[in-house]
Amino acid sequence: MSGTHPRRFPEPDFPGDPAAPGVTGTGPGRLVLLTTSHRVAAGLLSAPAWRALRGADRVVCRDPEHPLLPHLADAGITVAVAPGGGFDAREVIDRCAGGRTVVVVASADGEDRLTDDLARAAGSGRLRVPDLELLPGSWDLPGARLLDLVEVMDRIRRNCPWSSARAHADLAPYALEEVHELVEAIEAGDREELREELGDVLLQVVFHSRIAEEHTGEPFSIDDVAGGIVAKLIHRHPHVFGDERASTPEEVREHWLRTKATEKARGSVTEGVPMGQPALALAAKLAARARTAGLPAVPRRSDAPAP
Repeated sequence: MSGTHPRRFPEPDFPGDPAAPGVTGTGPGRLVLLTTSHRVAAGLLSAPAWRALRGADRVVCRDPEHPLLPHLADAGITVAVAPGGGFDAREVIDRCAGGRTVVVVASADGEDRLTDDLARAAGSGRLRVPDLELLPGSWDLPGARLLDLVEVMDRIRRNCPWSSARAHADLAPYALEEVHELVEAIEAGDREELREELGDVLLQVVFHSRIAEEHTGEPFSIDDVAGGIVAKLIHRHPHVFGDERASTPEEVREHWLRTKATEKARGSVTEGVPMGQPALALAAKLAARARTAGLPAVPRRSDAPAP
């Protein structure tokens, strides 16, 4: 994000007379520490957060590059950027004195220095510190950390000499290896290993999707991959997302096979079966396809007469 405009985000007048004209009251006041998630669009805040910002006597922020600042300016909320990159606890206490409310827009790395200094001031007994409130202005939804993975993979692809030179074919052996390791973790019942191997398999998906973005003729992204599987899952679960009914696993399987057959329109039971997989896995897959099609799945003896 580019630098902030000094006229829109003025420097705070710390130190100085903490009293605002016309403000009277008693008590140590209230200090609100407003936290936000970088995985959520900067302007999307909760209703309590907007109420706190609009009702504050002063809004301050330590980071002049905080992505929320332009949105607050557009909303008519003046934000004072702390000089020198930090807050002085005594000045903050003075600013809250008289029953006033100060909102601190927390930086990405937190405000540990300020809260630690306030804790020491409270412990000393010499100062009346304001009531401290932690207010989440936005928070992560389930799956939000996947955005971090996409961002990290993009940076690695651009800046790592090894990763930036990989093609799909180069990664194919790793994908096969990671899936085998995942299966071993499942069979071993090792939960920690399972979590790690799932991450390694997920990395393969994100890595291949990032490479696919660079294709000159038919590029696609991780969003296209996710959108495709979402559409497929919805279509193959009409009993969840549509008007169909399924009360048993067998009925669910019937829905799945019927919708899959319509999608693929395959002309052979062997079509779509990867022939490069290990022999036993290939045999099991072909037998399953034959059973689904109502064909005999038991192999015929070589010396048996032909039907």
